[in-house]
Amino acid sequence: MKHPQADQHHLRDFTTDARVLVIAAIAIVVATAGVGGGIALMHLIRLVTNLAYFGRFTLEDLKLADTPLGLWAVLLPVAGALVIGLMARYGSEKIRGHGIPEAMEAILLGRSRLSAKVAILKPLSSAISIGSGGPFGAEGPVIMTGGAIGSLIAQALPVSDTERKTLLVAGAAAGMTTVFGTPIAAIMLAVELLLFEWTPRSFIPVAVAAIVAEVERTMLHLPSPLFPFHGGMDFSLVGLFGWAFIGLCSGILAVCLSRLVYACEDGFAKLPIHWMWWPMIGGLVVGLGGLIEPNALGVGYDNIARFLDGHVLVESALLLLVVKGVIWSVALGSGTSGGVLAPLLIIGGAMGAAMAGLLPAADPGFWALLAMAATMGATMGAPLTATFFAIEVTGNSHVLVPLTAACVVAYSTTVLVMKRSILTEKIARRGVHLTREYRVDPFALTRVSDVMTTAVETVPAAMTLHAAARFLTAPDTRHPSFPVVDASGHVLGLIDPPAILRWRRAGHHRNATLGELLANGKITLAYPDEYLEGLADKLDIANVSHLPVVSRQDQRLIGYVGWKDLMRVRNRTRAEERERARFFRFDKRGSTRNAD
Repeated sequence: MKHPQADQHHLRDFTTDARVLVIAAIAIVVATAGVGGGIALMHLIRLVTNLAYFGRFTLEDLKLADTPLGLWAVLLPVAGALVIGLMARYGSEKIRGHGIPEAMEAILLGRSRLSAKVAILKPLSSAISIGSGGPFGAEGPVIMTGGAIGSLIAQALPVSDTERKTLLVAGAAAGMTTVFGTPIAAIMLAVELLLFEWTPRSFIPVAVAAIVAEVERTMLHLPSPLFPFHGGMDFSLVGLFGWAFIGLCSGILAVCLSRLVYACEDGFAKLPIHWMWWPMIGGLVVGLGGLIEPNALGVGYDNIARFLDGHVLVESALLLLVVKGVIWSVALGSGTSGGVLAPLLIIGGAMGAAMAGLLPAADPGFWALLAMAATMGATMGAPLTATFFAIEVTGNSHVLVPLTAACVVAYSTTVLVMKRSILTEKIARRGVHLTREYRVDPFALTRVSDVMTTAVETVPAAMTLHAAARFLTAPDTRHPSFPVVDASGHVLGLIDPPAILRWRRAGHHRNATLGELLANGKITLAYPDEYLEGLADKLDIANVSHLPVVSRQDQRLIGYVGWKDLMRVRNRTRAEERERARFFRFDKRGSTRNAD
């Protein structure tokens, strides 16, 4: 007997073909454009900051705390928010928010098409928001800008929707790499948040874009690593408990931040004014917060460096934690423009710095680093991105294990407590639910022989058209369609009521045999060793609900398969999961119980 795999030589691990090289080449162009856009945006933010707070047209790194404006500085975030509200209302509403959910929404619902208007207004609005004191990072807008560049380039080329998505994400990865010098974390961000698939056709171009962006930013002498850190701690059971504990605290912090942001958004939605004015209210809160703690304003990358140095007083860390957390949540909830990565790093780092004295002994800045990464990973639902981000941004690979432990515990906390992350909640509020669990489709693992009916009811080729009509309409006929077989067991075709009706309308004689009627017809056959993934395509192309299954050796009928058999595969998989979980599971009140 012929081995089943002999006829599966056309199957491969991946469906990617040589076209991926073309898309990867285009991704190089996208990466270069993304680097240019990212650098331009960072310079624009610094320019707006210096103009607003110091009245100077310069790209110097001036500190907001040194502004000569005094109390008048409270009004700057309000003025910036007014401009953003006007831009959003009369330009494009898509500039509202922190960039990543908007990119996800464009990928899921917009066929990865972003307009040139968004590509211009998003970085401009973000520069105004952050430059006027908004407590955001540049990375979200840069990611959105890089994605818009990738999308615009793709729209000018004859590419598919999937390839356009890949180029959009390639631009986003290049943008993130430009800001932080973290190509591996950018690739992981694409995999965990943006691609919604794991295939070489998307992974390779995105990786190419991130690597090219890193090489180009290095050639431009941008700093890398951005926040050098050489500390660590000895591995021990005590240390392990400490990593897990800081991860748990970071997870709780992530839950609180996420809920605070959307509580603020819900509060703004209840106001009897147009959403265009909401950012001004958020800007006022930001300005007042800046009076209390000036370090909470702007991108605040200096705060990250201070936490890693380990020389921040507990009181200062707690003050920054509270003020930054509140003004960031209110401003983001008001619908202004800005990123989330840097604020999450600062808020998490402040918590870690404040708790360092309560945790096992470690080098200064170690616990702040773990809290930064864990808070970021838990809030965004991207633990691998956060882990590699912390390693790359500090240049310290020796903390890989502690970082992984903290990020996994924090991620576990948010997964179990929250239905959605801070990113997907915004999309869900727009009426779109998505799942971020990716697994192999059971159709790709199940063969036709596993689900087909082997006891097949057939009709002979010698049956007349009149007899077939009587048979199909008889009360005791149990199925809507039947295979027609000749004397040797070969399948000639299928009959069902629509086929009988067509033949009668075509004027065929009532005594014509089914063999004669099917003699010149085409028939789609299934084989026992093919997978249901291919079978589903056959059913769709043939526009039928059932197919006869024949042996590859002699083409004789051995089974019958239909769409209900495919559905049973999914139901069986879910039933198996329920059966395994019934002995130890959580009820709706959260307590464990035995189902028996």
